[in-house]
Amino acid sequence: MSKSTSALCVAVVAALFGANIAWADIKIAVAGPMTGQYASFGEQMQRGAEMAVADINAAGGVMGQKLDLAIGDDACDPKQAVAVANKFASDGVIFVAGHFCSGSSIPASKVYEEENILQISPASTNPKLTEEGGPNVFRTCGRDDQQGIVAGNFLADTFGKVKIAILHDKTAYGKGLADETKKQLNKRGITEAMYEAYTAGEKDYSALVSKMKGAGVNLFYLGGYHTEAGLMIRQAREQGYNVQLVSGDALVTDEFWKITGAAGEGTLMTFSPDPRKNPVAVLVVKKFRDTGYEPEGYTLYTYGAIQAWVQAVEKASSTDTQKVIPALRGNQFDTVLGKIGFDEKGDVTAPGYVFYKWSKGTYDYM
Repeated sequence: MSKSTSALCVAVVAALFGANIAWADIKIAVAGPMTGQYASFGEQMQRGAEMAVADINAAGGVMGQKLDLAIGDDACDPKQAVAVANKFASDGVIFVAGHFCSGSSIPASKVYEEENILQISPASTNPKLTEEGGPNVFRTCGRDDQQGIVAGNFLADTFGKVKIAILHDKTAYGKGLADETKKQLNKRGITEAMYEAYTAGEKDYSALVSKMKGAGVNLFYLGGYHTEAGLMIRQAREQGYNVQLVSGDALVTDEFWKITGAAGEGTLMTFSPDPRKNPVAVLVVKKFRDTGYEPEGYTLYTYGAIQAWVQAVEKASSTDTQKVIPALRGNQFDTVLGKIGFDEKGDVTAPGYVFYKWSKGTYDYM
């Protein structure tokens, strides 16, 4: 073979190799509790991510490339979350929409910072995620210190003359939210009648319910998840105890009502404005419903996280995290959540929290 022929072959191979790289799929991921007692939230996130990726790919992808979605199951366990994060890194994932539990997002974020992976959590509300996280960490949901102020003021204004118990499950999310609510309630001059920790995952909370009943508690604020909240209010009703349950955004799943049945009637909770009611989300919501799935809770917050990242990539003309970060911080993005942006910490600059009421199996604004 002549030198000229050899050079031509090398050039052709190089061109083909380069083309394959240029047109390779962009690997992104969603991570959350796909199994375990909080799997309903994992399903919300997975459904939101899958629909977002399908819609983006159908519209031509990102800079001419298709998105390839990986699913990570952390079961809301910190160690498993780190293992998932490391697996994503080894697989070449460059963006993660996740995690759900703050206790998972925070340790996983350390891996993502080291591996130059951009993270946008649709659901982790503990302030430490963005206060202590790297510049690559963002979220499309609010923070517990915002949610706690809204909850504390509501309790003071509406239930300030009754006995209030504050309960938490010892997790980064549950304790963080309970403590922020307690802080604001105390700031308003009201001292709780009880402050108790409970263990998540148990089936019988009748002793704790009896303790509240014996103390004359009229309302309990729960920092924790829907499973334990549902069991407590159901067991309270079984004791003939007409206590009011107030909680946070971890009750935004129909699994709560499946646990409580009629016992959940009148339960109050805080959550960000429901994106299903946003006019810009009408077509996406219809697509979900046409498949038989109701995009409740964090479904659209995950969809919106991916939309924001894609638009930032296009503005940066690069998928390199270090180039996407300033694009995320310096722009507004049109999403199913409405027009959103991010501050210097990575927190979303969207409307905060409002109160919802559970009634007849669904939740809606009060």
